[in-house]
Amino acid sequence: MTVVAGSLTVGATGAAANPRSGAAFAPAISCPAVADRVDDAPARAQAEVQRNLQQLETQIADANRRLASSAGQGGSNFVRNAILSPLKDKRAAALRRIEIAFQRAGARAPQGLDDLATCTVQDDGSGNDDGGQGTGDQQGDAGQGTGDQQGDAGQGTGDQQGDSQGTGDQQGDGQDPGDQQGDEQGTGDQQGDGQDNSGQDPGGQGDGDQQAEGQGNADQDRGGQDDGGQTGAPGGINCPTVADRLGQIPARARAEVQRNLRQLETQIAEANRRLKNADGQAGTNFVRNAVLGPLKAKRTATLQRIALAFQRAGARVPAALRTLATCEVRNPGGGGNGDNGDNGGDGGQARGPVPEDFVDIRSVRPNVNVPRTQRNGSRGTFSVDCGRNEGRIFNSDNVIVAPGVSNGAQHTHDYVGNESTNNQSTNESLLAAGTTCRNGDKSTHYWPVVRALGQEEFDANQRGGGLDLNVGKILTPAQVQITFKGNPTAKVVPAPQFLRIITGNARVGGADPNAGWTCTGFENRQLTDKYPLCPRGSRLVRVFDFQSCWDGQNIDSANHRTHVTFPQADGSCPQGFQPIPALQHRLVYNVPRGPNFAVDGFPEELHKPITDHSDFINLMNEQQMGQVVNCINSGRRCR
Repeated sequence: MTVVAGSLTVGATGAAANPRSGAAFAPAISCPAVADRVDDAPARAQAEVQRNLQQLETQIADANRRLASSAGQGGSNFVRNAILSPLKDKRAAALRRIEIAFQRAGARAPQGLDDLATCTVQDDGSGNDDGGQGTGDQQGDAGQGTGDQQGDAGQGTGDQQGDSQGTGDQQGDGQDPGDQQGDEQGTGDQQGDGQDNSGQDPGGQGDGDQQAEGQGNADQDRGGQDDGGQTGAPGGINCPTVADRLGQIPARARAEVQRNLRQLETQIAEANRRLKNADGQAGTNFVRNAVLGPLKAKRTATLQRIALAFQRAGARVPAALRTLATCEVRNPGGGGNGDNGDNGGDGGQARGPVPEDFVDIRSVRPNVNVPRTQRNGSRGTFSVDCGRNEGRIFNSDNVIVAPGVSNGAQHTHDYVGNESTNNQSTNESLLAAGTTCRNGDKSTHYWPVVRALGQEEFDANQRGGGLDLNVGKILTPAQVQITFKGNPTAKVVPAPQFLRIITGNARVGGADPNAGWTCTGFENRQLTDKYPLCPRGSRLVRVFDFQSCWDGQNIDSANHRTHVTFPQADGSCPQGFQPIPALQHRLVYNVPRGPNFAVDGFPEELHKPITDHSDFINLMNEQQMGQVVNCINSGRRCR
């Protein structure tokens, strides 16, 4: 299939048929060209700009593959909602990163990049362009519209447009949940392009898709008011309220804002009807993809129209609008939190974990196998003491997966090592920062916090914390061990400065889940998809083994995975990869007795233990890395 990107054609999987031959013309994604708008990038920004230009092309190629693989699943609504809308979110995030690259280089960002996010499907053989999404102020929720008369789906006029169109085609077992939902990831494109990680995305996590899965107002009585939110009966849709987050509405914007607040209520009512009609049809994936996903897309567009109304009236757009798109199903099954459990500390809004997510470690058979070190292997270790985050350095950003995006992780991270890491960090700012590591290593190490449930923390009403359904007291690890090890079959080579590695996956069902949960005294048995319950006198342990085979060229990749990989079963690196010092994070905790703790995660992942992950940015200079390599290759144990 040909990928059309403005005037640029990107690698095809199959050529479109020539219409003159009488054969059907294969549909293809067409997106506005970007490269010709950024060809004056300053030298300091060129590498980052080129990386994101390539990312834009990768996104189009992925969307075309999805278009081809989903042929026959649905009509224009499916294409629009399951392919074009996620693609637009990903492109918007990449274009935003290009703007940031210009700004960091002290240059003015190119004007109009935001207008280049929307793509269409051309020449589908019907004479129509499926899913054209409009331009500028004419954008509705999906489909083509005219001015502010756009309804929530398809073409419409004013308030006569219904809301019910565009949801049916999103159902079906063949639909990829990731395309409808934010990923570790993401946020950002990094999550939509094959990565399911700590926004660690995977699955279409653009800036918008990284929204929390919504916190409503449990104490609010709507009383017939148009507030754009509702508490929801047991098993009903719960969305964040909007009206009370707008502040003073300018007189010129009031009519448009009120119209869209009513539209938000209509959308929720329609989603509740769909939820009720689907009762018993499917589980959480169906609800997420066929109900919550389309609802989020509609709310996003409606909130954008509210923002436009403020802008046209010359007023500042309320910042909270960015956080109000995502809804959830409150109390599925009725009564309490049902099978999702109640974490406490937030009025019962947090969901997961459930008792089935825990298992007595004594019931687990030994399962840890370490490859035997061969004659040419490297046996040494190098340990770095970076503390236990005693200074409580926290944020819910993810600079690897979602650079420039505030709350890009939607969960709180522990940080040790570099003291300045956040979504605005650059290689230069990290090098200029302080460190908690005793040897002066400025590398960044971070992972989701573990919380004791039923207790309140400082972030109970903040993004990344309670507003993203991560509740409970943050536990400081009793021990943090950062160790670099050798390779069983070969000597290691230096890892490059600024290398980025993510191990594990923040998404259930994502690629390369690598969480290791165990207990002290039982570390020859590890769990990935269960939390261990440790006997008295034993403590909880998290183990993160990082990918230690490097492609020899890249410090990162589009999905943050393909530039590094794990060793093969015998410990050797696959062809084309070379061994680097193998990083391991080992974290030990004193947790409450019983199933009363959980790891932070994306709201929709229900705090499943398999979503655990850890991140690393190497800031070691050549001398420091040389010490690590020499120690490991010589078989010594160094600190």
